[in-house]
Amino acid sequence: MIYLNKVSIIKKYDVYFIGIQIYISIYFITDIKKLDVKSLLGGFQMYSNISIITNILVFVGAALLGIAFFPIRKLISQLPLGSTRQRWNFLSLLIIFFLFGYIWYNIAYWEKFDDHFDLVVTIVFLFGAIFVLLVGMLSLQTAKDINEITILKRENIIDPLIGIYNRRHFNAKLSEEIERAHRYKLPLSLLLLDIDHFKNINDTYGHQIGDIVLYNLGQSLKKTVRETDIVARYGGEEIAIITPHTSLFSASELAERLRHTIETSVMVLPDEYEKRQAVKITVSIGVTGMEQDSGHEKSMIEKADKALYEAKENGRNQVIIYKADINDLLK
Repeated sequence: MIYLNKVSIIKKYDVYFIGIQIYISIYFITDIKKLDVKSLLGGFQMYSNISIITNILVFVGAALLGIAFFPIRKLISQLPLGSTRQRWNFLSLLIIFFLFGYIWYNIAYWEKFDDHFDLVVTIVFLFGAIFVLLVGMLSLQTAKDINEITILKRENIIDPLIGIYNRRHFNAKLSEEIERAHRYKLPLSLLLLDIDHFKNINDTYGHQIGDIVLYNLGQSLKKTVRETDIVARYGGEEIAIITPHTSLFSASELAERLRHTIETSVMVLPDEYEKRQAVKITVSIGVTGMEQDSGHEKSMIEKADKALYEAKENGRNQVIIYKADINDLLK
């Protein structure tokens, strides 16, 4: 009896347990149906939206990388040959590499993005593409601005007719070189050159030929002197040459070499149609040097000008050293 009672009790509890299981199952089935209609469909729509948004972002990032390639290539075309241009070429190759990576990533995972992590990764890629595009555009604009500044600076210090430095730049550089020579006890010399009978060239051949003579003279002087020497138009047909780190003796040798080169050169070729002979010129040159314990811009220019005047008075086509400096030369 006791055993039967225990069995009946157990069966009774089994019935209760089975009933509870059935109730819970019915509840969850009902809840799942509700979730299927509301939550599950909403979640599917959410993942579908993530996939669409991610695909769009990947496509936009690839497009931005492609656009970034063009300003960088334009910048490279404006750079001279050298290491800087090679580095920008390498950067453009990296952009192409990333672009193909974007395209592969988009094709491989098209409509497979179903996680917020995929969205975050794509956004990071997108901002990387935006960064590359901004760097390319900013670099190109910076190069244009620097080029414009360089052109303006050049126009500000270059004589447009002769293509050498103008008087303003000459004054600034002479003051700078004199200060450097005083500070470091270095030699410094100044040449002042004038074309002999230049007015006759203008009267005979016209001012256009005179302008050509001036230009060719300036270019000839630039080719003959050192890169550290400063050739500038002082005024009219007068040209000044600052020779840093140059003794008076070396400066006089340079002046004589310039005089001989100009005398033997043809400044304007003959023209049979205009019945014009070859135009040749000569120059007179005054040379002076700066004493180590004195000297300033005004005194150096005055001494060079006096030496030039003496060269003209003595018959032109010659080099004269300022008399007060001859004793320094003989020491």
